[in-house]
Parts: sequence; C-alpha cells; structure tokens
Amino acid sequence: MPRRYQQELSVLAAWLLVLAVLAIAAPGFYRGAQVRATLVTAAPILVAAIGTTLVMLAGQIDISIGSIFSVCGVVTGLAVQAGWPMPVATAAALVCGGLVGAVNGTLVAGLRLPAIVVTLATLVAVRESLRYFREGEFVRNLTAGFQWFGLSQTAGQWTVVGIAALLAVAAAWGLANLAGGRAIYATGSDPEAARLAGIRPQRVIFGVFVASGILAALASLLNAVRFADVDPNAGAGLEMQAIAAVVVGGTAVSGGRGTMFGTIVGVLLLATIAPALVFLKVQPQWERAIHGLIILAAVAIDRLIHRRELP
Repeated sequence: MPRRYQQELSVLAAWLLVLAVLAIAAPGFYRGAQVRATLVTAAPILVAAIGTTLVMLAGQIDISIGSIFSVCGVVTGLAVQAGWPMPVATAAALVCGGLVGAVNGTLVAGLRLPAIVVTLATLVAVRESLRYFREGEFVRNLTAGFQWFGLSQTAGQWTVVGIAALLAVAAAWGLANLAGGRAIYATGSDPEAARLAGIRPQRVIFGVFVASGILAALASLLNAVRFADVDPNAGAGLEMQAIAAVVVGGTAVSGGRGTMFGTIVGVLLLATIAPALVFLKVQPQWERAIHGLIILAAVAIDRLIHRRELP
C-alpha cells in the first residue's frame, strides 16, 4: 500500500482495535440494534463531513455547517407541516443550504475574504436569526410520512445509512476519477500552479462551499427523519464533529491531501466511541477528551508522514 495511505490505514486499525476491545470486554455492543443505531447516528455526520472534506481539500474551512444544518432542518419541517410533499420539502432544504453555501463561496472566492472569518460570521448570523424566529420551539405536528420517510423504523434506519453510504462512495469515486475532483486537489495543493494548468481556483472554491451547504442540508434531512419533531438546535456542534472526523481521517488542514475513505473511517471511529464508553462503563464525560487526543494523534501522524515525504 502506498505511503500516502498510511494515516488512513492507521485510523482504520484504531477503529478495528476499538471493535475488538468491545467484542472481548462488552459483547453486548453487537447484540440487538446497537450497531445499527451507531450507523444511523453516524450517517448525517458522514454526509456533512463529505462537504467538509471537499472544502478542506481545496485549502479552505467551513464552520457554518452546524447552523446550515439547523436552519435547513427547520425549513424541511415547516414545509412538511404546511402540507408540502416530502420531495418538494427536501428540495426546499437543499436550495436553502445551497444559497447559504453560495454566500460563503462568493465572499471567500469573490472578495478573497478569509474562510474562517466568513463562515464564523455566517454561523452566528444564521444561528441567531433562527433563534429569533423560532425561540427554540420545535417544529411539531408533522405528517405521518415524515418520520423514517414513512417506512418502518428498521427500514427507515437502513435507508438513512444507505443514502449516506452511497453519497460517500460517489464522492470518493468523483474525487478519484472526475476532472472536478482533480481540480479540488490541485487548488488545495497550489492555487497558482492550478491556475497555470487551466483550472480556475476561485470557481473551485465557490463550488466546494455550495456543495458543503447542500450536503449539510441533506445531512439535516437524514437527521430530522429520525424523530417525530424537528429540533432547531440539532446542528449545534456539528461543524466540530465533521472537522474532527475529516482531520482524523487524514485530510490535511492546509489542503491538497486526503481521501474520502479516510473521512469515512474517521466518522466511524469517532461515532463508535460514545456507545463504546457506555458499554465499557466509562464516564461519558471522557468522550470529548478522547476525541481531542485522537485528533492530536492524527495531526501528529500526518505531520510525521508529510515530513518523510519531503525531499
């Protein structure tokens, strides 16, 4: 296996180690619906992390996806509450996410403003606007066809997991085989070299922010259908979960290096920790500390591997 996949393989090994420990110390984890529940919980995070991966590969950062997630979930809920068909409500949410992403992309790519500043401003503006209009009130009285897409709970859960898995596979294939994927890597590696090669870096940056917004909206849908009501604060902290998974999966913060496979494994590793702590009877307060240690280890491994690759 090429050296450039060392971090992804390290994360995969860590995840398999956690699963092995659970198999020995807490076999109850594999009984009943726990594994399925873990995958369902991870699915919306994975979809959001796909968008975060695209943004980070292009050398940017988007910390507004949590707010986009929240507002698009509310948009979906209000549309369904008003009697709109589920496909139309979904389209409204995707348009909403795409528009917010387009605002981010325009400010970053068009006006050359720092992505961290732009997306922080978007995060606050969208979150506070949602807080003003909803005042924390859940969207209730949704139609019977909303939760689990109108399917049984088991069928709905596997549908959510299947959609996320298909999107991840499609994104991985696109990054490896399409010109757009190569343009993202080139833009993140060296924007000037990409420009000389005929790529328009600013257009690529705009595109990844729009994609990130749309994927955050889709993630909000996959999360919202798990419940009977829509929580306007459901996206709180999502940006940190997605960024953590992407970094742990081996995507360089500086851009230009990383794989969708690494993101998938990063999401699975972090999503497994919370239920693992419960089954291992460890205080849940340790979850964030463990996440932090994993992120630090991932960044350190990435730096060591990158140094070895330098001439």
